[in-house]
Amino acid sequence: MSPQPNPSGGLPAAFTASETSSFLDFLSAQAPELVPSHRELPRVEGEFQAPHGTTIVAVTYADGVLVAGDRRVTMGNVIAHREYEKVFPADEHAAVAIAGTAGLAVELVKLFQLELEHYEKIEGTALSLVGKANRLTTMVRGNLAMAMQGLAVVPILAGYDLDRECGRIFTYDVTGGRTEETGFAATGSGSVYARGSLKKLYRPGMSENDVVTAAVQALYDAADDDSATGGPDLARRLFPLVALVTDEGYRQLSQDEITSVAQSVVDNRMESPNGPQAPVL
Repeated sequence: MSPQPNPSGGLPAAFTASETSSFLDFLSAQAPELVPSHRELPRVEGEFQAPHGTTIVAVTYADGVLVAGDRRVTMGNVIAHREYEKVFPADEHAAVAIAGTAGLAVELVKLFQLELEHYEKIEGTALSLVGKANRLTTMVRGNLAMAMQGLAVVPILAGYDLDRECGRIFTYDVTGGRTEETGFAATGSGSVYARGSLKKLYRPGMSENDVVTAAVQALYDAADDDSATGGPDLARRLFPLVALVTDEGYRQLSQDEITSVAQSVVDNRMESPNGPQAPVL
């Protein structure tokens, strides 16, 4: 990094100044080359393909909010990875899921986690959920130049609002535009199918078991119609990653928990391939 060591020993003055509680602002000032949005991309001749993550969903329920994602990453028409993780804790009471260019998305998540941790250490308190959403807006917007070259990152932020005592969901477009969603949301190549599935399955105030089942059903429907979305893989024991955020904090479902739900969904699909049916009226 550019700041020179303190001649008397210890950290340079820039590292101990209390000018900003934003780690991203600090990094941009002291080592801009480490900020993804400040990098210059090389010229590419011909078609360029990067691994892309696909479908992610978020659903509010009685105790908070659920975030889930399939495991598949594609590169063109090729499955680049079958076990990718697209759901991460942002901090104790928030989760972030990623769709888009996989490598950049994971890097953005790690930087976002540092941003929230840095703020809490400097200010002595955690950001509000809306504050976290605002910080992520800035980071997604900072990636606009890369997005215009096909390297887009489109996350979902969901968390438990300690002030309102409920789960909330925020979605983003490639320009950093933010929208708060009511009930449920989906992003990625299979999102239109996942959202359609949740339209018929979602009910306000769902129980934990029901909301997990609904999310797995939605990802199953997405995989049924979108080749870039991976469905439950019983042979490899690969299932969606599912996390719950409540007033008690972030919790990712264990392998056994998600296996049980996914197996039930698959077994029921053997009898009803199109999934559960909603009443006409």
